[in-house]
Amino acid sequence: MKHTSKLPNLETTIFSVMSALAHKHNAINLSQGYPNFESDKTLQKLVAKAMDNGYNQYAPMPGTFGLREAIAKKFDLLYRSTYHPESEIVVTAGATQAIYTAITAFIRPEDEVVVFRPAYDCYVPTIELNGGKAISIQLEAPNYAINWDEVKTKVSYKTKMIIVNTPHNPSGTVMSKEDMQQLEAITRDTNIIVLSDEVYEHIVFDDEQHQSACLFPELKKRSFITASFGKTFHNTGWKMGYCCAPKDLMNEFVKVHQFNVFSVNHPMQKALAVYLQNENHYLELASFFQAKRDLFLELIKDSKFKFSASKGTYFQAVDYSQISTQNDEAFCKWLTIEKGVAAIPISVFNKDKYDQKMIRFCFAKTDDTLKQAADILNQI
Repeated sequence: MKHTSKLPNLETTIFSVMSALAHKHNAINLSQGYPNFESDKTLQKLVAKAMDNGYNQYAPMPGTFGLREAIAKKFDLLYRSTYHPESEIVVTAGATQAIYTAITAFIRPEDEVVVFRPAYDCYVPTIELNGGKAISIQLEAPNYAINWDEVKTKVSYKTKMIIVNTPHNPSGTVMSKEDMQQLEAITRDTNIIVLSDEVYEHIVFDDEQHQSACLFPELKKRSFITASFGKTFHNTGWKMGYCCAPKDLMNEFVKVHQFNVFSVNHPMQKALAVYLQNENHYLELASFFQAKRDLFLELIKDSKFKFSASKGTYFQAVDYSQISTQNDEAFCKWLTIEKGVAAIPISVFNKDKYDQKMIRFCFAKTDDTLKQAADILNQI
């Protein structure tokens, strides 16, 4: 039998490649974006309690009402902008499933979707699987600022969606209030949907405020917001997230969701509903990760890597051009195999693997791990 691939040019994800290489060579893994420390034992005990109490069968399709209600209260607390728990919030199997579902619900063949590169690696394949066309706008290192005049030239009658990601993976930058206002102005009086990937919403540094799409009335009425409990509460393996949107958009989202996963982990939902009642569980994340960012950057400040401090996420982008002329994929493999520290090459997230001599480190690690990695990086 012969089959034609729907994604003929897709390679194995760089996260799998670099983590496997790190494991093979016993390298310190600062590549894939997950912590090497445990999540809160209190949360784990709440999951076990929910299991013991019999919440082991299917959850309601959009999620347990208690968790959806807790999410609505969180939006009200943080942004004075809420979503109705009955019709505007759906609990998902991680943010990636939410992103996939939102794109699948609306993108038809020949629809265009504006994507800012570097971009999280699920965006473009999902667009293409649905017959859409990704219109890539390449951002320039090290600031990765959006040229909104360029965006205006890329938007046309074919534009169905614009995807934004703030705080931004992999660059560690954040969109400003002015950025969001520009997006709001460009999409006003159009049928363009905004997909706002906000999985790092609680990890914004230096007393800056996360500029959620829901803070801007014209954006909110056309936007999906996707979020991740896995990123927030240090348990990425649980694959728990959620999506918020106005009712008219969410009605279409649910039509795909019900046949994609139907519902997600019941006892974890019950646990998270209780855990979210203590707002400090997410309000303290910014200071927690800023301490790790500051430690890591202080440790490597005398190295040959150049950087501007990450403004959000738990990633730090660095320029290695003073060390090597290799392309970033080759450099990351050399760094892993020969020096024992794994990182992610940023070119894989760029248009046509545009190499800017930038790599990404994950600093969601124990202090000891960061110190061990820094000792190696400083000797290069």
